[in-house]
Amino acid sequence: MAITGTLPSSPFLGHVPFYLGKSSSAHNTHNSVCIFKVKALFWGSRRSVKPADKVLSLGEFTLSEADSLGDTGTPEKISVSVVSSISEVSPDNWDSCSLDATGHQQFNPFLSHGFLSSLEESGSAVEGTGWIPQHIIAEDESKNILGVVPLYLKSHSYGEYVFDNSWANAYYNYGLSYYPKLQCSVPFTPVAGPRILVRNTSHRDQVFDILVSAMKDLAVKFNVSSLHITFPTSNEWHKLEEKGFLQRTGMQYHWKNHNYKNFDEFLMDMKQSKRKNIRQERKKISAQNVTMKRLRGHEIKASHWDTFYKFYRNTTDNKWGTAYLTRDFFHRMGAKMGDNVLLVVAEEGDELVAAALNLIGGDTLYGRLWGCLPGTYYANLHFEACYYQAIDAAIELNLSTVEAGAQGEHKIQRGYMPVPTYSCHYILDEDFKRIIDDFLVRETAQVKLVMNLLQDSGPFKENVWN
Repeated sequence: MAITGTLPSSPFLGHVPFYLGKSSSAHNTHNSVCIFKVKALFWGSRRSVKPADKVLSLGEFTLSEADSLGDTGTPEKISVSVVSSISEVSPDNWDSCSLDATGHQQFNPFLSHGFLSSLEESGSAVEGTGWIPQHIIAEDESKNILGVVPLYLKSHSYGEYVFDNSWANAYYNYGLSYYPKLQCSVPFTPVAGPRILVRNTSHRDQVFDILVSAMKDLAVKFNVSSLHITFPTSNEWHKLEEKGFLQRTGMQYHWKNHNYKNFDEFLMDMKQSKRKNIRQERKKISAQNVTMKRLRGHEIKASHWDTFYKFYRNTTDNKWGTAYLTRDFFHRMGAKMGDNVLLVVAEEGDELVAAALNLIGGDTLYGRLWGCLPGTYYANLHFEACYYQAIDAAIELNLSTVEAGAQGEHKIQRGYMPVPTYSCHYILDEDFKRIIDDFLVRETAQVKLVMNLLQDSGPFKENVWN
């Protein structure tokens, strides 16, 4: 029997048909319709997987290029292993791979040892929350680390921001297990960046290929349903298609800095009505006796993090229902990330009433979390703290982009325009792979259409946005 359902892949796309079945004629059969439910996320049979306890060897790989010959004239070998905690890798070694993968000008703070270790040490991304670290490490014969991959064995699909719940339900309705699965990502963080982090050596392309092969081998070894690489770079996305990964596109909203000297200069690039609306929204902040401040590094005290955690919980309790991050995470992350942390705070008198968390990269300001004092409301404060203060900061710091997180068409009228995001999916079952691939082709066409429509109706004067 075929399975038919709808996937709400995004708020703007509506429902995208998702068909599973061996006969196309069954798609029109009323009895084949199945409304997917979330039960597959919580129960049903699970695949039996024994993750790496501490270190698991995935074998040795031989480099083939002539310039990879060792001192003895023999081909150099690369050993690949899985570690159960990022603490098994020194911060210097991990960050060297991350910085070589991004380049210093595009430093991505979410890929740093400091950020990822804060998630693990605080109990946010650990086995108890359904994120079992299974990071892959590549070393040469001298024990130099040449590449790392942030990888997790997952028992659910929460905290990913690339939605595959309908795929899980399809597996469930066919009596198959979708979980656990392997997830290559930064937990709870829809920020694009390299996912296969490789040192800049003469054989980096080979190391990249070896790490991808190791991930696929681990998926087979663990007998999982699938391996997902979410929010990779466009370059990685294209490379991974050649290695058997299905391609998926999504959409976010980013602000671009056209060498603006100040906020008013940015506003002059907007249509008159949009410019007027933003000015009115910003005026309402001071009219409510609210003062905005931007704090960095040592300016952010422990009391700020305790208060911000209350704000964060207020947001999750009212909107998402699940607080992924612990109070300890914010303290640890703040201590480790230093001046890469920017906390926008709103005060009424001496009281902190709202805040927005941002991280500063090489050329990008990343807006992440927002919250306010429970039971309070200040008109337009969310827009001010999350969007306008971020633009002010990016102009001040000469950053090229502000990434304001996932979803939210309301960002467009405030200068944040749609840009594509990417993900790659390695499905081990060939039948499901073929069907999901067909679905993704149709979904991608709709994403492109919506992006074009949104860009055509943007807030900027003609020829400003690119």
